[in-house]
Amino acid sequence: MVSAGGAVATTTVRFRTAPTADASAVALADVDPNALVAACPWREFRWRAGQKHYSGTYWSATEGRHVIDESRLELARLLFADFDSSVHRICSQPFLLARLHGGVERKHVPDFLLVTDEGPKVVDVKPTRRLAEPEVASTFAWTRSALERRGWLYEVWSEPDQTQLQNVRFLAGFRRRALFDPTLLAALRRINPNGASIADVIGALADWPVALIRSALFHLLWSQEFTVDINRQLSSSSSLTRRLTT
Repeated sequence: MVSAGGAVATTTVRFRTAPTADASAVALADVDPNALVAACPWREFRWRAGQKHYSGTYWSATEGRHVIDESRLELARLLFADFDSSVHRICSQPFLLARLHGGVERKHVPDFLLVTDEGPKVVDVKPTRRLAEPEVASTFAWTRSALERRGWLYEVWSEPDQTQLQNVRFLAGFRRRALFDPTLLAALRRINPNGASIADVIGALADWPVALIRSALFHLLWSQEFTVDINRQLSSSSSLTRRLTT
């Protein structure tokens, strides 16, 4: 049990169940992450001419709906979360974290809350060049302390490897399962992909148009039923494997 002076005991989480609803305030020690992932974004997103960041919406296959982002870097993190098979829920701007310390209240709105196989993960996205700024470093430090004492995961995420990003962004174009013929997907699943290339698997089915086979195969790569090394640029010679399940 954390004492009343500990980070968890002095930290509250404020969230809204609807844009016009009054905020709920719950001690971090007691808050249910399932309530938080169902919350609406804490901040209202605005778009205006001349703004320096790029706000937008991304249709998430994990969520089956649009998720908002406030920058291209946040969009990149969304792509990786949506691609990650260990992530089951994604919530943007999920809550306001407030900590009372020495009579001064500090506040912070994290960028994402992910529900993962390992438990809740809170993510803050920030360019590398800004991580050393005193206010940024201080905010992330007390946020990490509070969340990790709660037993949650905390991640500060900056620019990703560009090859990985290009590959995940490409595969994201094939993320909507409803667009693919279930019969074709079943035919691809019957193939043993281990050690075969993308070209080999496409060539193994003669009864379907190549364009349909290729797009369905990329969907299986997106869903990671088949896997590929995303650290290398995808090509027709990329080697595939079937994901091991436990």
